[in-house]
Amino acid sequence: MEGAYSFLRRLFFPISIIILLFFTVLNLPYPPSSPADLSSSSDTGGCTTNSAWCFSSKNRFHSTKKQLVLDHPTESSKRSRHINAVPRHPLDPLTISEFNKVKAIIQSHELFQNTQYALHTVALEEPEKQSVLKWKKGDPLPSRKASVVARAKGDSHVLTVDLDSGSVAVVETGHHSGYPTMTVEDMTSATWAPLSNADFNRTIIDRGVDLADLACLPISLGWFGKTEEKRRLIKVQCYSSKDTANFYMRPIEGLTVLLDLDTKEVVEIVDKGKNIPIPKAANTDYRFAAQNSHQNLLNPISIEQPKGPSFTVEDDHLVKWANWEFHLKPDARAGVIVSRVKVKDPLTGSMRNVMYKGFSSELFVPYMDPTDAWYFKTYMDAGEYGFGLQAMPLDPLNDCPRNAYYMDGVFPAADGTPYVRSNMVCVFESYAGDIGWRHSESPITGLPIREVRPKVTLMVRMAASVANYDYIVDWEFQTDGLIRVKVGLSGILMVKGTSYVNLNQVNAQENLFGTLLSENVIGVIHDHYITFYLDMDIDGSNNSFVNVNIQRAYNSPDVSPRRSYLKAVRNVAKTEKDAQIKLKLYDPSEFHVINPSKRTRVGNPVGYKVVPAGTAASLLDLDDPPQRRGAFTNNQIWVTPYNRTEQWAGGLFVYQSKGEDTLATWSDRNRPIENKDIVLWYTLGFHHVPCQEDFPIMPTVSSSFDLKPVNFFESNPILNIPPNAEKDLPICNAAASA
Repeated sequence: MEGAYSFLRRLFFPISIIILLFFTVLNLPYPPSSPADLSSSSDTGGCTTNSAWCFSSKNRFHSTKKQLVLDHPTESSKRSRHINAVPRHPLDPLTISEFNKVKAIIQSHELFQNTQYALHTVALEEPEKQSVLKWKKGDPLPSRKASVVARAKGDSHVLTVDLDSGSVAVVETGHHSGYPTMTVEDMTSATWAPLSNADFNRTIIDRGVDLADLACLPISLGWFGKTEEKRRLIKVQCYSSKDTANFYMRPIEGLTVLLDLDTKEVVEIVDKGKNIPIPKAANTDYRFAAQNSHQNLLNPISIEQPKGPSFTVEDDHLVKWANWEFHLKPDARAGVIVSRVKVKDPLTGSMRNVMYKGFSSELFVPYMDPTDAWYFKTYMDAGEYGFGLQAMPLDPLNDCPRNAYYMDGVFPAADGTPYVRSNMVCVFESYAGDIGWRHSESPITGLPIREVRPKVTLMVRMAASVANYDYIVDWEFQTDGLIRVKVGLSGILMVKGTSYVNLNQVNAQENLFGTLLSENVIGVIHDHYITFYLDMDIDGSNNSFVNVNIQRAYNSPDVSPRRSYLKAVRNVAKTEKDAQIKLKLYDPSEFHVINPSKRTRVGNPVGYKVVPAGTAASLLDLDDPPQRRGAFTNNQIWVTPYNRTEQWAGGLFVYQSKGEDTLATWSDRNRPIENKDIVLWYTLGFHHVPCQEDFPIMPTVSSSFDLKPVNFFESNPILNIPPNAEKDLPICNAAASA
């Protein structure tokens, strides 16, 4: 019998499952064998390189010292650019040649001789902060080093590789539980490994699923006790892809495979869903071509720039726009990192420091179904899967408008071979009809004044497809000095199979743990938390955090007819615990990061404030194992002293960790933070109770927060921005443009 199942596996798996897993399930490219091959593996959006549409819509820029020039690069020119790339800034990511050098150095190191190993992280080890702050263009670059996290002989190793000397130093990280971020090879191999087990194959066929239609997902299992310690484990759950691209809506409910990630051995198979049917494929395909009817609700729209874009990208990573400049790079774990953020003072013309470094540090996604096949679904998408590794090529005209600049990511495979993730980040100017500032005088004043300024902003965007979910992360820079960070959630829900086809079948006392979305499909309630690392450097590194508490005050009757008013009480945080903030609607505050050593002409300390928008807070019990790992979401705001080893809110090793190395642990040390080099951490949260409009694919839901100047400028910094004039904006022929 086992021979028959092995035959089926050999027959169907190599063609359909590998293709499905690499390109559909994980949306990840199989790493080619050479940098040249990898450099050419860009997404063409479904059109050939000779297509006129490709040339007109996938326009790119190339950078010069002075300006960007529209470019339509050939695959060979892109390949050449990546292979010949050299770093020009201390924070530039590793190049293909540097990745290859790291690979060669690691291969010759005694730790990796005569043994199998995998490189889980290879990234630039950034120079010391003060060294970067002192560096000026034209200066020699600080020594280039790579930070490497590797697995060999059953252990995790953190190494520093000096690219100049070739030396390797072992970094002591302490004894913490957990394992490094999974490699792409970990994730893909986990999805096919169960097929080597005859019992698994038999179970799939008994469920009525053809092995050729099987699609499986690698699901991190968190930490729930000692039975899952001392070896890397993963849980695998599977779906039927028959008759639909949206296999996520066809779960084989109740079937969970526990797998050893190192040996690929099936440890356990649990099947408690034999009485639950696989949902039908009807009405699940979300692709445009699969729709029976199309709604032409809108005419095509495009924002044209007759004089070209206003921003430039120098040396591939330095973005300059309006009164802003910053360094930008893709990152395998964080997704995208903005650094050395400066804004021009309109009075002096000098560039002033705002933020040294900002990025999404961790994503925590706990599902709220405590049953056997669901309780462990408490993902850490950055630390377990790599937020940047899951970032897919952006789609021109849909993800990003015309005149967008696209930036590629270069990452290593598990053996150290570099590959290119094309069009991973885009930069573009945005105008949605918003207003920068305005004032019109009432006729009663007799002053014929109507002054309005349009709000044009600069967007930095990436989109990560972490299996079913899509996260859109935007960094938006505004001319008034404001930075808006926005996260959009889209993609496909993770759903649960059920025997119910209508709510009238459900016992009133039964907990579905979600919403019945369609026949036999439940959308399980879950949360999303995205914690951002924000190393604010307001006019210098030594800053303070101020809680400006807005309080109700009372008057006595003999003072004023008013009984009450509001006052702002400023409390400077002395230590970390003073800056652990839970947002409260009826106890409001503003949260300022100030430079106490620099003041405006009237004496106010210069600063920026974090402005929360709609957000959510975790309601899980603090001792619940998922929340122990996700303790960095216990507060919406934290402030810690700068420490280059404290960047990942869930800890360096998140996978299967117990949560003893998190932002919450560091902050509880209660270190001094007044007038220090400090880091602000902000968590953006979503509670998601699914609804039928989320089926079969969900419209994007977004939330954001702002970093806004507060007494940073002497006055309105965009007072002298000119209004739009008719002569500057040519009118396009509507018929021709349509």
